[in-house]
Amino acid sequence: MPKSSKVTQREHSNEHVTESVADLLALEAPMDYKSSQMSMNMAGGGPPPIGKQPDISPDLEDGRPAWNSKLEYILAQVGFSVGLGNVWRFPYLCQKNGGGAYLVPYFILLLLIGIPLFFLELAVGQRIRRGSIGVWNYVYPRLGGIGVSSLMVCGFVGLYYNVIIGWSIFYFFQSFQYPLPWSECPIRRNGSQAIVEPECEKSSATTYFWYRETLNITSTIADSGGLNWRMTLSLLGAWIIVCLAVIKGIQSSGKVMYFSSLFPYVVLFCFLVRGMFLKGAVDGIAHMFTPKLEIMLEPQVWREAATQVFFALGLGFGGVIAFSSYNKRDNNCHFDAVLVSVINFLTSILATLVVFAVLGFKANVLNEKCIVENAEKILDLLNSNVLSHDLIPPHVNFSHLTSSDYAEMYEVIKIVKEDSFSQLGLEQCLLEDELNKAVQGTGLAFIAFTEAMTHFPASPFWSVMFFFMLINLGLGSMIGTMTGITTPILDTFKIRKEILTVACCIVAFLCGLLFVQRSGNYFVTMFDDYSAGLPLTIVVVLENVSVAWIYGTKRFMQDLEDMLGFKPYRLYFYLWKYVSPVCLIILIAATVVEMSISPPGYNAWVQDLATERFQSYPPWALAMCFALIILAMLPLPLVFIARHFNWLPDGSNKLSVSYRKSLTKDTSNLEDETRFILGKNPSEAPSPMPSHRAYLGPGSTSPVELITNSTSISGYGSGYQTNPAPPKSES
Repeated sequence: MPKSSKVTQREHSNEHVTESVADLLALEAPMDYKSSQMSMNMAGGGPPPIGKQPDISPDLEDGRPAWNSKLEYILAQVGFSVGLGNVWRFPYLCQKNGGGAYLVPYFILLLLIGIPLFFLELAVGQRIRRGSIGVWNYVYPRLGGIGVSSLMVCGFVGLYYNVIIGWSIFYFFQSFQYPLPWSECPIRRNGSQAIVEPECEKSSATTYFWYRETLNITSTIADSGGLNWRMTLSLLGAWIIVCLAVIKGIQSSGKVMYFSSLFPYVVLFCFLVRGMFLKGAVDGIAHMFTPKLEIMLEPQVWREAATQVFFALGLGFGGVIAFSSYNKRDNNCHFDAVLVSVINFLTSILATLVVFAVLGFKANVLNEKCIVENAEKILDLLNSNVLSHDLIPPHVNFSHLTSSDYAEMYEVIKIVKEDSFSQLGLEQCLLEDELNKAVQGTGLAFIAFTEAMTHFPASPFWSVMFFFMLINLGLGSMIGTMTGITTPILDTFKIRKEILTVACCIVAFLCGLLFVQRSGNYFVTMFDDYSAGLPLTIVVVLENVSVAWIYGTKRFMQDLEDMLGFKPYRLYFYLWKYVSPVCLIILIAATVVEMSISPPGYNAWVQDLATERFQSYPPWALAMCFALIILAMLPLPLVFIARHFNWLPDGSNKLSVSYRKSLTKDTSNLEDETRFILGKNPSEAPSPMPSHRAYLGPGSTSPVELITNSTSISGYGSGYQTNPAPPKSES
């Protein structure tokens, strides 16, 4: 044993040794183990009596439920990570940021920050077997506010996310009719005269149905307009579905995941196959994946790719940790992290193919409509002798006018009538222009996609399938979000999960009434922009720092080897300690800069003009935006200060049985060292060296030095009140 080790120094000193092995390992003052839950029924810190060893089940420690199968768990993680953003956010970013070239920065950042941080959350949840609050209390009690902030962000996101499910439910039931109600503009009767609804005529049938029939939206956020009763009922239905899915914990949600996680893939494949037979689908896909390499080097592209990677995997929400906390301790969470991340990435590509196959078809239909309308204008100009028949190429047939024929005609007329061309009112009708009209979010799902489906044969069937897919995608994410809320509360307080789940859903429904006012869509935009982005990024940075720099990457790697049975790749050591924190800090800085230079506001629907117009938030709404950010991050400094001054207990005496079991194992492994300290004959005890070579990271020396100079992962946060100084960070 090295002479510089703490154990050797104590052995050569004149101090009377009374500490237990756990105290020596943690380098802490002696604890009263008789009054501690960590005592494991040991008297005075001694070994447990023979025959008194507590019976600890590795699958149901502390009565904690476990997944029925590995497949059920994987489907739960996939259902949580694969959500609406994969369908309506990723394709938009891909189109906006260079087409196929966008996949390069996205995949690089997935490897650098996505998979490592996802692996980190899976590992700590599985090892500590607690929700987000319990996990970070054990890792470093002063940063226990991380778990509370995660819970609050989950709450904010769940409030408005379920509103989107409510909208999908409304469209789902509206799809059971032919023709679809958004396929044509409504006719208004004015006496004996029938006129098209002006608001619909100025926009489109699908746009009118979304803003007027569905949302019945007001023109400003200040005008609430009262509750929209149809959306209120849809929201109530959404919360009832979520409540029934999670009321029994993973016993109920696990069964739901078999359908809600797999059904969207069935629909996506059906849409892809059907879409490939539509005219213009290949044009849409070709446009999508045509790389624009010059755009790929712009910093904005990398910022948006990092943000999408971050949110696509559900990092920081607490759902990933909560799901993994129900795993067996020896589960291969590294394989799970890679598998779920790859599935998420491939799902985004599949959804992009589907979206642009359908949008390519829609663009082709609209382009043909544009050509027909402008051809009629040219015929009128020819008949009125404004244009000469000599300008029309002889091979052009107006009854079967192709896009190339129209483009040729357009260019000839534009050259000949250069001075008066603008007065003719002709449009160029380029397919490229239609494909470049980027849409995302609700604009994609409830306007662009619904418009495309009106041109499908058997359009009600495809509409029912599409919105049922959206409901299931949203439900999978909501189950993870609700688990991220209920699991840490159940770990902290002894409450029946059924009562807690019902209470949470009732409170969330009442709070969600804010989003089903006529102005509710503006509040959905506000919460989406401000409640999660910056707070969640800060939460994940602190998660990374608390494990890699406070607890120590070397110790964490050693614990992973003990848990998994193999040594993780050395690359993770550098990713966790250097690469991921730097990338996340840069992302936070870029987000703050973006928020500071972009005026806070929203796109309001102006009924008279039948178009959207950007409006700045009024002062009270602006205060609400910043309040969302502050409320989500407030637990971080509050918990840190409270525990720094010992105003708040750290909960370290609530270690899970799995940890107490691992502590007992560590104690027996070092029994020889203890007997040596207490003056017993070392030859009577087994060797203190571990049976396997633990990974200590690059540049490490002796395993015994690491064990004697650091705290085992089984002692996360233990003895914090007796030794309030923060753990020494690893160099």
